[in-house]
Order: sequence, then structure tokens, then C-alpha cells
Amino acid sequence: MGAQMVPAAPAQSSSQTLTISQAEQLAMKNNPRIAVARLEALAEGQVTREARSAELPELAGNLTAVEPKAGSRVTAGGLNNPVLYERAAAGVTLRQMITDFGRTRNLVGSADLRAKAEASAQAATADDVMFAVDEAFYHALSTQAVLKVAADTVKARQTTADQVSALTGAKLKSTLDLSFANVDLAQAKLLLVDAENANQDALTTLNALVGNEREVAYTLVDETPKSPEVAPEDAEPLVAEAFARRPDLQSLDEQYAAAKKFSAAEHDLWRPTVTALGVMGDTPVRADQITTPWYGGVGVNVSVPLFNGFLYSARAKEADLRASAANEQVQVLRQAIARDVRTTVLAAQSNFERIAVTGQLVKEASSAFDLAQTRYKIGLSSMVELSQAQLAETQAQIAYANARYAYEGSLAAIRFQTGQ
Repeated sequence: MGAQMVPAAPAQSSSQTLTISQAEQLAMKNNPRIAVARLEALAEGQVTREARSAELPELAGNLTAVEPKAGSRVTAGGLNNPVLYERAAAGVTLRQMITDFGRTRNLVGSADLRAKAEASAQAATADDVMFAVDEAFYHALSTQAVLKVAADTVKARQTTADQVSALTGAKLKSTLDLSFANVDLAQAKLLLVDAENANQDALTTLNALVGNEREVAYTLVDETPKSPEVAPEDAEPLVAEAFARRPDLQSLDEQYAAAKKFSAAEHDLWRPTVTALGVMGDTPVRADQITTPWYGGVGVNVSVPLFNGFLYSARAKEADLRASAANEQVQVLRQAIARDVRTTVLAAQSNFERIAVTGQLVKEASSAFDLAQTRYKIGLSSMVELSQAQLAETQAQIAYANARYAYEGSLAAIRFQTGQ
């Protein structure tokens, strides 16, 4: 077995090639989480229009017809004029709020900030999906590389078993050597079965992330550089970058600002509301007591809240507490971001060092296996020594493959953690 890794399995005629950028594009197009986040952001944008509607005129058309019982009066249930006149009329009512001393303005500001927070959450969801795709892609590449190692191991051990079988038949090697060779071959086949299962599992996860409802056979294109970029040495600049760019943190900041605006609006409940009202219409069918067919009038109403069972006080206190909780959520996320960036940088540094170490291990293990194979052929070593050398080479190649793609996954994690 050679020392050089072949990162990609041979393509099948029925499979499609897939690069990591293509996988990301498919996910942005097909992953339902992206669509959900976009629709949620659009829906939240309508809430701003709902809040702003209180500042605009309200116009309503009215059609009224009354056939009262002769001599009847409304004598219970209200303080308005109880007289009932026979009539049929149509008209319009125009209502316009003049001022509520800032409450509606704060509600509109709160809704606008929540819409921005939802837009930032949409961007955070896209970043989350993108990172999940990258992580799944590199994991699938890793399992694909391990599958190649396992297939090469089975081939090499089959060759060894055939050679030992021939030597045993010629009475040059013992049946014990043949038993060891067959055990090694069985272990290699078991490794291949596990590698195939792990590869299929990784591809299934990738299929789901890119939005495929049906299983699609992909041959992944490995664009990993042979000489990867050096891992970051200092995490602190990346922490500062994450604070400035992370869309989920921006979303929480905007949610906190929206909660503060809403809290101000709830405190404004105690302020008066000034509303103008205008009515106009025609009464073609009317009782004799109604002397003119046309009616109209304008007025202004000032509503001043006096007491409502401490409802407004409780609502204002609730809004204050929720705003404080939103601020604490911002702090929680900032601490989590700082921790995650630092641990991810440490993982990247460790994985970068593992690439060099495991690469050297592959070279040494391959040399040791070649030497053990030569010694066994000329009778200077046992089958046990050859088996151990063969196993060490396989383990080294698997460790090297895992280190390469674990490092690429670490770099993807850094990009995600810093909002790149």
C-alpha cells in the first residue's frame, strides 16, 4: 500500500459530481429552513404596517334600517338617546387619531425593529444552514477517504492471504501464518463494511441538508488544498469580528431595542388619546320627527384613562421585565460567541498540527510495512510482525484523512462563528 492518500472514491456512472460550493447553492435554494426564515421575515414586516395603521384615517360605510315598535323606547342598557325612529339611511364615518402622545410612534418603532431582527434572524439561519452543509460535506469527504483506505486494505490483505496460502501449500509457511492472514483479511472486510455504512450515512445527511427529499447519489469533488492555510494564532481579533458581524447577535440586539420601544409604548398607555370624528349621510326613508334627509357633523374626543384595575401598570412592568430579559439574552449570546470562537480556534490549531503529525506517521508506517513485508518474504520475521505493520499503516492513513477534513471543518466553523 502506498503512502499517498487518494481523497475521492471513483465516480460511478449513475452518480452526480458535487463540489462544496454547489452543495451550498443547493441548500440556499432548496433547504426549507431558508424558506421558513424568509417567510417569517416577510410576515414580521407586515406587523409594522399594522402598527402604523393607527396613524392613518379610518373610513367606514354604514347602512342602517330601523322598524321600531310604535311608542317603544330603549329603557335599559345604555345612557344614549333611547328614542327609536323609523328610518333607512346610508352614510360614512371618518375617524382620525390626532395624537396619543407617542404610544403609536413607539409601537411602530418596536414593530420596525422586530422586522429588522427577523431579517437578521433570516441571515443567521442562512449562515447556520451553510455551516451545516460545509460540516456535512467535509465529514462525507472524510468517510469517502476512509472508504478508499478500507478498499485498498482489503485488496492488499487479499493479496497477502493469497501469497501466504500459496506458500503454505508449498510447505514453506505454516498453517498458523495462513490463519493470521485470513484473520487480517476478515478484519479488513469488516472495516470496509463499516466504512461503506458511514459513507452512506454521511451522504444521507448531506442530501437532507441540500433539500433533496429523495436520495441522490453524489460523488464528492475534493477541492481541499494540499497545503492548507495556517490556523489562526490569536482568537481575540476573531472574537471582536464575531461581535461586529454575527447576524444572530444583531437579531438579539434589535429584539432588545424593540422591547425597549414596546416598554415605552406600554408606559404611554396612561396618556390621553385625542381623536377626530366626522360623519355624513342621507336618510331617504325617515319618520316625521327626522326633518332633514341629510345629516353630518364633526367632533373631537379626548379619552383620559383613570383606573382599570392596575392593568396598565402591570402591562408596563411586564414590558420592562421582558426588555431586561432581552438584554440578558444578548449578554448570554455574547459570552457564548466568545467561548465558541476561542475553542474553535484551539481546535483548528490542534487539527492543523495533526495534519503534519499524521502525514509523517503515514510515511513511517508505509516504510515499516514495506520493510516487514520484505523481511517476511525472506523469512526474517513472523506473520504477526507483518500484520502489525499492515494495521499500523491502515490506522495512519485513516488518521491522516480524518485530520485533513477535521481541519477544513474547523476553518468552516471559524467562518461561521465570526459571521463571514
